[in-house]
Amino acid sequence: MEVINKIGRRKTAVARIYMKPGNGDIQVNGRDYKEYFPFEVHQIVVQQPFATINGGGSYDVKVNVRGGGITGQAEAARMAISRALVEYNGEFRPALKKEGFLTRDPRMVERKKYGRRKARRRFQFSKR
Repeated sequence: MEVINKIGRRKTAVARIYMKPGNGDIQVNGRDYKEYFPFEVHQIVVQQPFATINGGGSYDVKVNVRGGGITGQAEAARMAISRALVEYNGEFRPALKKEGFLTRDPRMVERKKYGRRKARRRFQFSKR
């Protein structure tokens, strides 16, 4: 079987993955995903697509992730893995779509505006 190459994004994080049939090995930026994502919450997020289709140990995944924070990177990897699973087998699409793993989350940090302290926060007003 050939290697499937997909991309996933979340906030400013971008995850590029290479997936092939194997024994369930997940590498993130050259390290094991449990080492790269030390919190169990993020490890579960990366594993969610496999748990949804009940086929966790049958694919090897190599993830290259850049930008954003640790949560955004984990969710970007989840989206990329879900897209690759759909390309591998189209029957996985309804289950993954129902869980929302194929939907790009568009929420990003709003830019700072001039004359303000943050995006919407104003400087403190003093009447006297």
